[in-house]
Amino acid sequence: MAENYMAEEVKKLSRKANAPIDMTVGSPWKNILRFTLPMLIGNIAQQFYSTVDTIVVGRYAANGDNAIAAVGSALPILNMLLVLFIGISAGASVMVAQYFGAKNRKALSYTVGNCITVTAIACVLLIAVAAPFIKQVLTLLNTPSTILEDCYSYLMISLIGIAGMAYYNILSGIMRGLGDSVSALIYLLVATVINIVLDIIFVAILGMGVAGVALATVIAQFISSVLCLIKLARMRESFDFGLKYLKPVGSYVKTIISLGLPSGLTQAIFSSAMIIVQSLTNQFGEMFIAANVVVMRVDGFAMMPNFSFGTALTTYAGQNVGAGLYDRVTKGAKQGTFMAVGCSTLITLIILIFGKGLMGVFTETDSLVQLSYSLMQILAVGYIAVAVTQSLSGIMRGAGDTMTPMWISLMTTVLARVPLAYGISFLTRTEELPFGRKECIQISLLISWVLGAVLTAIFYKVGKWKKKAINQ
Repeated sequence: MAENYMAEEVKKLSRKANAPIDMTVGSPWKNILRFTLPMLIGNIAQQFYSTVDTIVVGRYAANGDNAIAAVGSALPILNMLLVLFIGISAGASVMVAQYFGAKNRKALSYTVGNCITVTAIACVLLIAVAAPFIKQVLTLLNTPSTILEDCYSYLMISLIGIAGMAYYNILSGIMRGLGDSVSALIYLLVATVINIVLDIIFVAILGMGVAGVALATVIAQFISSVLCLIKLARMRESFDFGLKYLKPVGSYVKTIISLGLPSGLTQAIFSSAMIIVQSLTNQFGEMFIAANVVVMRVDGFAMMPNFSFGTALTTYAGQNVGAGLYDRVTKGAKQGTFMAVGCSTLITLIILIFGKGLMGVFTETDSLVQLSYSLMQILAVGYIAVAVTQSLSGIMRGAGDTMTPMWISLMTTVLARVPLAYGISFLTRTEELPFGRKECIQISLLISWVLGAVLTAIFYKVGKWKKKAINQ
């Protein structure tokens, strides 16, 4: 009897943990934190994909530092390939959150089904358009010949397996819109373990090098996307899931695109800037490229709380705007931003104090560790500014205003970061430094982060986002 009772209690707790969170009731900060924590763990787990890739190739692949550089040079291009799906995911998350808050079951069902169909079409088009031009793009970006082939193989494997990455982003975005951040976490943790095991098998045992880590990531993310799809198919209490909802409906497709396109363009702008700056980075040679990869890995973990709070506030705002509770949205924005800033302040202190040890996890080359740490010190304080940007942008996106964050990203990236990086590089050129000071990359990024926080706070305060709800 006792065993049966305990089993039933465990099942009840499991169902409660996996149930969607209705953020229109209860304490705002508690709802936001309850939603953020599983997603933060999931984002950290997702970051392990690229981090484990870097550690494994750095320590087990032939010429490990060059292998690190190859993966790093490929990532900006891979991120650009994913912008379509990031946009679809953002549009889906906002629509799902608002329809869920408004208790509109029919619209919610068609939104989920149309997102799945649009993603399938986008995957086929992307492979057909991008595959023939990968090597030409790498050559155009001054990718060193010593890492060119590894970059190419990494990108081609990732592109062919793009559906796994795409569908995980889309389906987990739908679940977040429903207030369920726990299920995506569970599936991602499973995939992370698979990714780590496959990394070791493909690289350390089979000697596949950079191609091995790409293949491991593709397989792991495909598994996580299948698990997400199975979960959504079982969420009958929130919406209907069937073939008729997969048929494209113009109004829903249009709304998904109109809401998601600005977010996709924002990511495209950011990725384009990374690609342009990567061309500058490549001029400084393999050691500097590798240092930037190490910095990006630590940066990825440092950014996770900011992205997690931003996504949580998007769902929070979406549900409450759908329910017409604007005072509650404002209250949650203040509480969520305060938590995000506090978390980023702690992370900044950890990086400044323990940063050199973190860099040493990726490589045993002392000069690479020191260079990476010096670059990381420049960026550290900027994470506090990004906390403000992500939190308030999340509120605006959740309310249906996805254009304002896009324009801010455009201004801070295209008009600030890229010109600053090349400008500082040009102005600091000497005979000893023919390409200028390497720190130009990080300095320009820090300035763009601070500028983004200031502009986002201003536009949030103006309040035009309050008039953007899709059901108005």
